[in-house]
Amino acid sequence: MPITIADVAARAGVSKTTVSRVLNGKGELDVSTVARVRQVIDELGYVPSARAVSLARGRTGVIGMLVPSLTWPWIGEVIQGAVDVVESGEFGVMLFTCNQGDESMRRFASQVNAKAFDGLLVIEPEGTLDYITELHTGGLPVVLIDDRESRPQFASVATTNRAGGRQAAHHLLEIGRRHPLVVTGKLGFGCVTERLEGFAEVFEEAGHRLPAEAVLEGDFSIASGHAAVARSVADGVRFDSVFAHNDLSAAGALQALREAGLAVPGDVAVVGFDDVEFTALTEPPLTTVRQPLRELGATAARLLTAHLGGEPLPAEPVVIPTDFVVRGSTASQD
Repeated sequence: MPITIADVAARAGVSKTTVSRVLNGKGELDVSTVARVRQVIDELGYVPSARAVSLARGRTGVIGMLVPSLTWPWIGEVIQGAVDVVESGEFGVMLFTCNQGDESMRRFASQVNAKAFDGLLVIEPEGTLDYITELHTGGLPVVLIDDRESRPQFASVATTNRAGGRQAAHHLLEIGRRHPLVVTGKLGFGCVTERLEGFAEVFEEAGHRLPAEAVLEGDFSIASGHAAVARSVADGVRFDSVFAHNDLSAAGALQALREAGLAVPGDVAVVGFDDVEFTALTEPPLTTVRQPLRELGATAARLLTAHLGGEPLPAEPVVIPTDFVVRGSTASQD
């Protein structure tokens, strides 16, 4: 039979509350009592559960993390960055997804109500920001890893989507491309608006206004990138480059261009966004805007764990800039 706190209390001739206070360093106790309880703990080989000790201290030792899905190609890097930080300290991670919609959120809410974790990291599932804000207002420490330019009323870590769009535009102009096709993500997302506006601004500043027919809405999938480019080719749209709002849709664009007999980058240059792992393996390798994915997760986790250690959360978003990676899909041709 496992040794319990009641066994320790009985052997030491004290109450279970006294044993708990000894374990957690709480309250003023007689030195001899503490020594006797610790001796009995050693004699019996009692090992308190980590969860019991944490709860006695008013903490679970767990960080919650809420994400839309694990199938998004970049999300694993963000999660890994957060987990590396959390697990290097004294916390564990409880991960929640929204793969089953409302049912997933009901299960998540039940864990919130049970106070199953001390703080929450969030990559915002669509339509949940008001609820997450309520949790923050109710006292739950929250840090948002913001890929949608939400600018919440609580701590967040974000990257420079507008600047990333500008980087892509500057690069295409520098290599002589004046007629881009833009394959966006869902237009309701703030990050999509920022990327599109940044890109269009640079072309307009250079005297090349982006026509409406050059902007095609996608959904961040390979299929949407393929369909947008294939449709443009079939419709006779003039374009010499593609700026896709993520690397998956850029990969779809590469496939459609290959099927149409167009050379990349000779006929059409292609730029993606994210710099997920496969981008160096496409044919040709993909030029892309690099999001600091792992750093986003790590930074958010550092902010939250530091807050749980007594430090205030930042009032303004922490912004980590994008970078630009040039590969063969835009390499200059002799």
